[in-house]
Order: sequence, then structure tokens, then C-alpha cells
Amino acid sequence: MYTQSLNEPSSRPVEALDDAERLARFQARIDAEEKIEPKDWMPDAYRQTLIRQISQHAHSEIVGMLPEGNWISRAPSLMRKSILIAKVQDEGGHGAYLYSAAETLGVSRAELIEQLLSGRAKYSSIFNYPTPTWADTAAIGWLVDGAAIMNQIPLCRCSYGPYARAMVRVCKEESFHQRQGYHAMLSLARGTPSQRRMAQDALNRWWWPALMMFGPPDTASHHTGLSVKWKIKRFTNDELRQKFVDFTVPQAEFLGLTVPDPVLRKGDDGHYITGALDWSEFNAVLKGNGPCNAERLRERRTAHDDGAWVREAAIAHAAKRSARAVA
Repeated sequence: MYTQSLNEPSSRPVEALDDAERLARFQARIDAEEKIEPKDWMPDAYRQTLIRQISQHAHSEIVGMLPEGNWISRAPSLMRKSILIAKVQDEGGHGAYLYSAAETLGVSRAELIEQLLSGRAKYSSIFNYPTPTWADTAAIGWLVDGAAIMNQIPLCRCSYGPYARAMVRVCKEESFHQRQGYHAMLSLARGTPSQRRMAQDALNRWWWPALMMFGPPDTASHHTGLSVKWKIKRFTNDELRQKFVDFTVPQAEFLGLTVPDPVLRKGDDGHYITGALDWSEFNAVLKGNGPCNAERLRERRTAHDDGAWVREAAIAHAAKRSARAVA
């Protein structure tokens, strides 16, 4: 429970405080690890930061269904097919949880989806890369979902209650995704020479984009400072990226695969040192110039249009039930 210290603003109602006192009381609650709930007063910048982050997260889950979804019908076994179906379904559910969390901040789901379909909203750059072989689905599970877990587990302690609670279930399911991806990579790495080459090629394609998933370096990030201060994020982009590298490189070594970084080495402090990332590529993908940006948005627009009758039927059914209840 939050308790007020002698140096904090008075316990007068928020409406009676000036802006400086409101901000001081708000930050005191954050520092005391008290969750901020939808009806609580919050700075507009905090609200907008959350809307931006949660909506981008939700969009990423929805668009993230596409790179692997087109492999469901081509999975190499019934087991792999059932696992991939479950995973893609989970990602759709994650998007729904996160849109719901964003709605508690006063933005409508319809508005957020319109921003995605119009191309005005951002989502994770990682999902604008192609998946030419089955091994790419394995690499996505191992690397992309592994990076997601590294980023998302601290979000379970986010200062905003609805986001933190949504992330608890999301992280449990993402852990399953990462394990299934690693298992698939292990099967390929222990397979025929062509399967091992396929696994290595997939690692080569996804290693650098996975490192960029954590966002720009701290020196170039416009949002990290406030997000950490408000405990929306618990670690900076570079800290999370380092954790991911330190955790993943030994996994690659166990698989017998080579991380595509000639500079990679272990420093005296036990942390791995990597080569420089190509941030020009990252920025180009974010601006819509990645290998699959246009394809991903086109598929999402088509799916949205094809699902119009479902939304209309659901609205009509809800209206009918409401009319019956009134009668």
C-alpha cells in the first residue's frame, strides 16, 4: 500500500492541487510501486505514452500472425501444424488483450485499428521480413519470441495496472512459443545436412532484426527516459538487448549454429560484445520501406474487409439481446 511521506504533497483531493502537486503525488505513487488504474489521475504525457506503447504492442501481435500463418498449411507434420495453429491463435488473443488495455486509456479499438490499416500506426519492425522456409518459423519462435519475452516480462511490473495484468498471461503463452521455436530449431540442427543449412540460413536472416526489436540505442531513444522514470519500462533498450544476447548466444552454441557476427566475443565482464547494428535498415523498415511492409498491410486490410460481416452480425446480435432485455 502507498503511504504518504512528510515530503509529499498533502492528502487533499487531486482536484484541489495545482499541477506541480499533482505531478509530485503521481510520481510518489509510482516510486512506491503503487499501480495506476484507469480512473486515477495521470499526466497526459503518461497516458499518451501508454497509448503509443500498448497500441504498437497490440498491432505487433496482430501483424505478427502473418509471417508464420502462411506456413500452417505447409507444416511438415500434423504435430507442427497443430502447434503453429495454437501459436497464431495465441497471438490474435494477445492483440485483443492489449487493445482492451489501451481502451481503458480513453482511445477506441476502432480508432487504433484504423490507424494500423491506414499505415499511420507503427508496429514491430521484425514482422516486415519474409519467411521463405519452414526454418524461419522456428527462428521466429526462438529469436523473436525470445526477444519478446525479454522485453515483456518486466512489463508484468508496469506501473499501469491493466497493462501489467494483461502481460502476465501474454508472457506465459510467449514462453510456450519460444520453447516450441527452439525445439523446432533443435530438430533441424540435428537433422540432415540440408536441414542444418536451413537452420543456419534462418539464423542468419533473423539475428540482426531480432536485436533491433528492442528499439533504437538509448542515446537515440526519445521515449525511454520517461518510460523508465514512470516505470512503464523497467529497463532501457540497450539493457534488454544485452540480456537477450547474453542469454541467446549460448543457445546457438548448443545448437551447433554460428551467430552471424564476426565481431561477437565475450568480454572480461562476462557479457557478449556484438558488432554494430544497421540502424539505417531499422529506420527504413519503420518508415514502410521494409521487404514486406506493403504486403503485411495489404493482408491486414483484406482480412479486415473480409471480416466485416462477422462484426455486423455480432452488433446485430448484441442489439437483439439488448432489445429483449428491455422488453
